Amino acid sequence: MGSLGSNIAESQELDVAVLIVGGGPAGLLLAYLLSKLDVPSLIIEKYPQRLAAPKAHALSPRSLEICRQFGLDTRALRRLGTPRDDAYWVNFITNLGGERIGVLPYERMDAEVLDDTPEMIHNIPQPDFEDFIATALAQTPSVELRKGVGFVSCQQTDAAVVTTVEERLSRRRYNVRSAYVVGCDGAKSAVREALGIVCEGEDSYETMMTIHFRADIRSVVGANVGMLHWILDPAVSGFVIAYDLSGNQVLIHNFDTLKPKRAGDAAHSFPPTGGLGLNTGIADVHNLSHKIAAAHHGWAGTALLDSYGAERRHVAEVCAKQSSKNGVQIFSFLKMLGTAGTADVDEARVKLLSTIHDPGKQKDISREVEAQREHFDNLELHIGYVYGRQETPPHASHYRPKFCTGARLPHAFVSFPRAIKKPNLPALDVSYVKEFDEAECADRQFSTLDLCAPDAFTLLVGTCEGKVHRGEALRRQLGEKGVLLNVYVVGVDVAFVHQKHRSLFESEVGLSEGGGLLIRPDQHILLPLPPAVSDEHARLQVLTYLGLL
Repeated sequence: MGSLGSNIAESQELDVAVLIVGGGPAGLLLAYLLSKLDVPSLIIEKYPQRLAAPKAHALSPRSLEICRQFGLDTRALRRLGTPRDDAYWVNFITNLGGERIGVLPYERMDAEVLDDTPEMIHNIPQPDFEDFIATALAQTPSVELRKGVGFVSCQQTDAAVVTTVEERLSRRRYNVRSAYVVGCDGAKSAVREALGIVCEGEDSYETMMTIHFRADIRSVVGANVGMLHWILDPAVSGFVIAYDLSGNQVLIHNFDTLKPKRAGDAAHSFPPTGGLGLNTGIADVHNLSHKIAAAHHGWAGTALLDSYGAERRHVAEVCAKQSSKNGVQIFSFLKMLGTAGTADVDEARVKLLSTIHDPGKQKDISREVEAQREHFDNLELHIGYVYGRQETPPHASHYRPKFCTGARLPHAFVSFPRAIKKPNLPALDVSYVKEFDEAECADRQFSTLDLCAPDAFTLLVGTCEGKVHRGEALRRQLGEKGVLLNVYVVGVDVAFVHQKHRSLFESEVGLSEGGGLLIRPDQHILLPLPPAVSDEHARLQVLTYLGLL
């Protein structure tokens, strides 16, 4: 990857397959995913350098699954971020060194969550994640990054999209011709504005201030270690994100826009929290990348691209609603404690201390703390969404595996009796989970999700006594259309490590009767294949999905 900054060639027009506007995490990751699918791209980023403030901090299980599928080393990512022991809790406290009013687990970092995902959530400052992707891109000649170059306008022609961009330092403009333009330029997207796309959603509840500071707060918090520290003292009324308890923190607190800002403070409009924004963007580009690649290489029609909005829009809407719900729940807690709606700080502090020391209010406090659980445990939103469904999950925390069309392939730990069928991926390393001994770590090296190559469909199928397993004829037929299909036969090519996973797949898929699952390149189920469903029906479903029928 080249980083040319303002040293742009004198050509008045460039040609590239995909123009990506925005060099943040979504834009960088999209370029990386496309490079792995042999699609060249150009990233333009209007800023000469990214801000160093930590910003987002959590990579969800799904985001890490996506990174792993495309060969990014999630073991190395875990070495960069917050250790699990330091990140495990959310503390509700009067102040950093004060009383703890309540505590909840931060997301699902218990060992049992690995029954549902091979990748536990991990906390890493957004700039570090961006640097990690940029380092991977540095070895990728099919991606070019031009910093200090901003989007001006774009126009669709019969043959291409012509985008006018501007070198911000020199004000020189030139055109980029591409098959596709992808706007990854954030909430105030210039691409979206140019196309007249309205940004929907609720306004922020509060104007908040983000203060990034470096300090060792271990001795201050004492035993109350954790990723998030909700400070309930009305003088602050915000929270500390402890990226590194020994030296890297962010305080986010209410900001009165009627008072003058202090030098060095960055005020911005801040929505209710939940850690859903970055991870939604990562899943967006994952959904889009294989569709662009399929159309670019000619094994899909452009109609496939239309499914991006239909599939991802509802997911984003659900996440936005959950963020709003989080805001309502935390305000309810503050109101119960007596700090919400009281203008005088000293009066509000007296109410807070009176409430938390009142024996008669302890059940109410416990109830309000528990009501925040969805805020900090979104496993169903992270890995439980189903493309094509329009309902909102009844509870963000309550994940259950799903084997229907549009669902992410449920995770199970697997082994490979035939080494030739083992995916070209490094073994998972779950030794960061200290509850596991060496043998338990050895049992958790590969997942069903690892069966899914990002440039192919996957058939996971069982065997039925006396019958030849299905799939080979389907593989040949799709190959004639330029579509790859990898076939894994349970008991021959792949085996379940744990009985509970084997039983789950048997009950849901009917593996012992020859049932199976046909899975898209993005690890979502295209079609459950009960024994009665023919390979011809499966072939037609693949071609319909790809827009070839």
